[in-house]
Amino acid sequence: MSTGWSIYVFALVALNVIGAAWLIRWSSRMSAGEGETTGHIWDGDVVEGNNPLPRWWLGLFWITIAFGIVYLAIYPSFGDFSLLGWNQTKQYEEEVAAAEAVYGKLFAQFAATPIETLSRDPAALSAGRNLFANNCAACHGSDARGARGYPNLTDAEWLYGGEPAQIESTIARGRMGIMPPWGAALSDEQRNVLADYVLHLAGRDVGATDVAQGQQLFTTYCAACHGPDGTGNQALGSANLTNELWLHGSGRSVIYDVITNGRTSQMPTQEPVLGADRVHVLAAYVYSLSHGE
Repeated sequence: MSTGWSIYVFALVALNVIGAAWLIRWSSRMSAGEGETTGHIWDGDVVEGNNPLPRWWLGLFWITIAFGIVYLAIYPSFGDFSLLGWNQTKQYEEEVAAAEAVYGKLFAQFAATPIETLSRDPAALSAGRNLFANNCAACHGSDARGARGYPNLTDAEWLYGGEPAQIESTIARGRMGIMPPWGAALSDEQRNVLADYVLHLAGRDVGATDVAQGQQLFTTYCAACHGPDGTGNQALGSANLTNELWLHGSGRSVIYDVITNGRTSQMPTQEPVLGADRVHVLAAYVYSLSHGE
């Protein structure tokens, strides 16, 4: 927290505490006696009393304020000021260090073992499964079968390759996939022809005229990434268009929309968060999903 924000929080909390104390002090000094009323009457005979607050009740309020001041001074509720020097960042770092001292050894013992071997090790798979659930399942699903825009990790279709080193690299360093939009460069007719040609690459029936026109457009605008035959390029992460295992769907309207508006997909880098040893075990688990029995 910056110094400016710390001063702002300190002033805000202090004003609230002082305001509560003033309100209690002001209420306790009001001249009201037993049996007095405010003059408000409902239903003809229901009278609102104006009796003073009991002293024990006022005492509880003062005790609450005193407790609050002590608590706020011990923990950093007055900005970043704390008598104990405690803050949530420091506590988090201490807990992470304590966990690393216990679990770091577990992952370190797997670091020198090849991923193929770890993918058959029950202990490594158990650890990898937990890492996946905590770090990957939100996007890829608890069963790793993905969803529209998120790859299925249980099949043999890989944008950047499914070999152990490729999987580990993807997890450790992340990926940024970009399909550029062609809406401004191509006419609506050209984009429709391209959509039909992509369907033709996947084995669907398309008219011969559209195939001929689409092939020419594909060679000009798409082959550099997807290859002349549309089988893709794992070095670039470009999709194989000759099957229907497509990341964003295989309906014609979806294909047309992807051509028109493009797509941007990001796999976040995990090594800064997990560390190299955990990435190694996680890669073994992901590898096992498509290479297990």
